[in-house]
Amino acid sequence: MDIANTIEQTRKFISMARQQGKSIGLVPTMGALHEGHLSLVQHSLSECDFTVVSIYVNPTQFGPHEDLEKYPRPFDKDCKACREQGVDLIFAPGPDDMYVDPHLTWIDIEKLGDGLCGQSRVGHFRGVCTVVAKLFNIVLPDVAYFGQKDAQQLAILRKMSSDLNFPIEIRSCPTIRESDGVAMSSRNQYLASEQRKQAVCLLESLKLAVELIKSGQRNTLAIQREMSEKIEQFSDAKIDYISIVDNELLQPVDTVSGSVLIAVAVWIGSTRLIDNIMVDLAV
Repeated sequence: MDIANTIEQTRKFISMARQQGKSIGLVPTMGALHEGHLSLVQHSLSECDFTVVSIYVNPTQFGPHEDLEKYPRPFDKDCKACREQGVDLIFAPGPDDMYVDPHLTWIDIEKLGDGLCGQSRVGHFRGVCTVVAKLFNIVLPDVAYFGQKDAQQLAILRKMSSDLNFPIEIRSCPTIRESDGVAMSSRNQYLASEQRKQAVCLLESLKLAVELIKSGQRNTLAIQREMSEKIEQFSDAKIDYISIVDNELLQPVDTVSGSVLIAVAVWIGSTRLIDNIMVDLAV
């Protein structure tokens, strides 16, 4: 496994792989790798000849009062995990490599980024789109792998890739969960022991929504109300949002029909967690 810290080094490794006729898979991450990230790596390894993992804590997707400074950066541990998996290249740039001062060019997306996490994390998806577009241009992958846990991000990046004509397949991979059902996240480690136990409230509320829909409930306000009551049973939980939206443009729906995304964001103490589930009544 090689480690590249500059764009120039990375492009040399990619060029060598291309000359050998290898297909390129990219797994973009901010490090602090867990089994969720490694599942993306495994998908790439099984489908592509050359797997690149980017490790970069992107400052432009953090708000002014978010956790940029304390975000975990266990780089040596991440490298060890990648090496054990069989990753070919880690791209770990510094901030000066990715954003040359003054950086004046940004990629934003309309509509899909307005709701859900976009309501409370203003500018977040502009940062995500910009850095992912940069990674796409640097690595030029055939396939890029993202987790379904970040469903809004996934939808936005698919639309960005389509609108900007990136010749890249965006592959969605299932959410990986802890034994109690909590979606794996680098931010889970922020939780104190008792808070960690309460993090199950996200999945429990989503399961409740599915049960209600299966029993015939279609009114989204009624479903959201019962989900809210479920989450509020947990003392450390504070709801950021509960949303039921269509799967294409992520717009709120009044009635559940066809395919919808049910998404939640909840503060457990000072840690914000997200989760979601898809429901397709056409299946």
